[in-house]
Amino acid sequence: MTKKILFIVALVLVQSFQFIAAQDVKQPVQFVFSANKLSDTSATLLVKATALNGARILTAVKKSNDDVFVSALQLDSSLNTDAKIKEEGVAGAVALPGSTDKGTAYDSVTYVYTVYFKAGTGAIKGSFNWLGVKGEEFPSGEEKINVTIEAGTVAAPVTDAAPATDTGSMWSIFLLCLATGLLAVITPCVFPLIPVTVSFFLKRSKTRMEGLKNAVWYSLSIVLIYTIPTLILTLIFGDKILYTISTHPVSNIFFFVVFIVFAISFFGAFELALPNSWANKADQKAGKGGLLGIFFMALTLVIVSFSCTGPIVGTLLGQTSMQGVGLAPIIGMMGFGVGLAIPFSLFAFFPSMLQSLPKSGGWLNTIKVSFGFIELALALKFLSNVDLSYHLGILNRDVFLVLWIVVFFLLGVYLLGKLKFAHDSDLPFVSVPRLFFAMASFSFAVYMVPGLWGAPLKALSGFIPPATTQEFNLNDLQYKIGNAGPAHSAAGNEAAPPKKYTNKLHVPFGLTAYFDLEEGMAAAKILKKPVMLDFTGHTCPNCRKMEEQVWKDPAVLSRIKENFVLVSLYVDESEELPAREQYTDKNGVKIVTVGDKNLDYEIKTFGFNAQPLYMFLDLNGKPLSDVKYGYDPSVAGFIKHLDAVKAAFDAANK
Repeated sequence: MTKKILFIVALVLVQSFQFIAAQDVKQPVQFVFSANKLSDTSATLLVKATALNGARILTAVKKSNDDVFVSALQLDSSLNTDAKIKEEGVAGAVALPGSTDKGTAYDSVTYVYTVYFKAGTGAIKGSFNWLGVKGEEFPSGEEKINVTIEAGTVAAPVTDAAPATDTGSMWSIFLLCLATGLLAVITPCVFPLIPVTVSFFLKRSKTRMEGLKNAVWYSLSIVLIYTIPTLILTLIFGDKILYTISTHPVSNIFFFVVFIVFAISFFGAFELALPNSWANKADQKAGKGGLLGIFFMALTLVIVSFSCTGPIVGTLLGQTSMQGVGLAPIIGMMGFGVGLAIPFSLFAFFPSMLQSLPKSGGWLNTIKVSFGFIELALALKFLSNVDLSYHLGILNRDVFLVLWIVVFFLLGVYLLGKLKFAHDSDLPFVSVPRLFFAMASFSFAVYMVPGLWGAPLKALSGFIPPATTQEFNLNDLQYKIGNAGPAHSAAGNEAAPPKKYTNKLHVPFGLTAYFDLEEGMAAAKILKKPVMLDFTGHTCPNCRKMEEQVWKDPAVLSRIKENFVLVSLYVDESEELPAREQYTDKNGVKIVTVGDKNLDYEIKTFGFNAQPLYMFLDLNGKPLSDVKYGYDPSVAGFIKHLDAVKAAFDAANK
């Protein structure tokens, strides 16, 4: 902090000296300001700076909050701008006084800002505080800005919007599954095997190094056993296979039955395991020694622990497969395998830590029963997917919430020892961890109660049925009051209202949406508005999150209503197409249902099969942007993208 103050004082003294000694020197930097309108509430501000007489101008991008050697834009209080700044010019490094870090300077540069303002604003006002460099001098100054916002001249939307899937999402999938794998270690099927397995490696090996090598290979084998089958399925049947399995109603019915069976098993009704012959054969192979024998020891662990890890693996596969790319479930299973294997390597490297492990006992059974309640809740989620796909109307949002409230209330009662199963040991007192977990379970149940009357419950928006299925929804009244006019009219034109599939498909917040592309395009041509394609699905959790966390924002909602024709294409809609609309795709697959048609269109046109995916079309059905905008909970980012796309449409239709 002291250095920073000294830098600023030195800089002020240098500038004061320059001002006194050389007032007649020409300003070393010249500026040109311009602004191009993006929408009624946003514009691009261009600050073009040209350095003269051997001077250069410093960057406006801070490396840290303490960075003082930068130029800066100051706007009037009624204006806002993104923190993100684009700089167009040839950059060079420059030495900074009192610092070993290098600064960035330009001979000529254009700073590009996105400025947001109130509708009706005609000019951008403020100042640009520039800082230059010339030899050992650092000239500076302030340029006043008062620039008229020109009519939209931007021909293409921004290109840095959130992609539908990216490296960051792959990392998040890996880390989530890694954490789940670590959690699986404390299940009663895995935890007791840790000390036995590690001790076995260390005792049978001739040297400590050999024991460590064997333990690492054992851990790596666990990772391969979970990853290879997923990889083989993807290579044989293609990227869509696991996605299709995870979203198909028949698959969800199967998952529902399996999870119910697992839950009943965890409650102690019976012991669920793979055939003993599988474990025996794997154990026989393990006895042969060598790396192959160790691999079969890992396979034995996977088989023996199946009753605890099977439901977890099934859930992870289902969720990661919905990412729409074949790599996601592979990365997920790799993460789970790494999480499950880490303790074996860790305790092999530090065997003294084995002494600190808690002894197996009743607490492991408590964890198993607790998993039973969670499996029961997950089973209801799979059944909800089936209900939504077939439009049964049985497991609506309010019914679903009632069942989840009861499940997690009973979990809290169990953790307090007031609910006891046949294989539970006596509980003379409630431990502190049990008390806190019980409080968490009760709190979660209470949190869901307002949802019975329509409260948004944003934290659960990706897991519970959409609000459009709720019979009594107080929250929805605000979108119905004052919304009786035709939502499909504009500038004196009125398009035909949506007709296809409106008896089954709905969108929230009083929005009007078409559920057929041809119908939506016809309306767009009449209304002269761009089309917003919403690729969504009944079983898409991130679609519901985007609706509750982003669409619901008033600024976003008004833009969708006023500036676009919304076309929601459900990729998992089970209604059969009329015979004349059925066809065979390029791979020879018969396209029979509405969902098949929409998914085929998404893949064929945009090369993607993830949901949500938001694409925008002009009146000729051509994309207005090549940005594949997927799940991103940033309201500001979505507004920026909507405004840029609308500006591109307006510029092309002058």
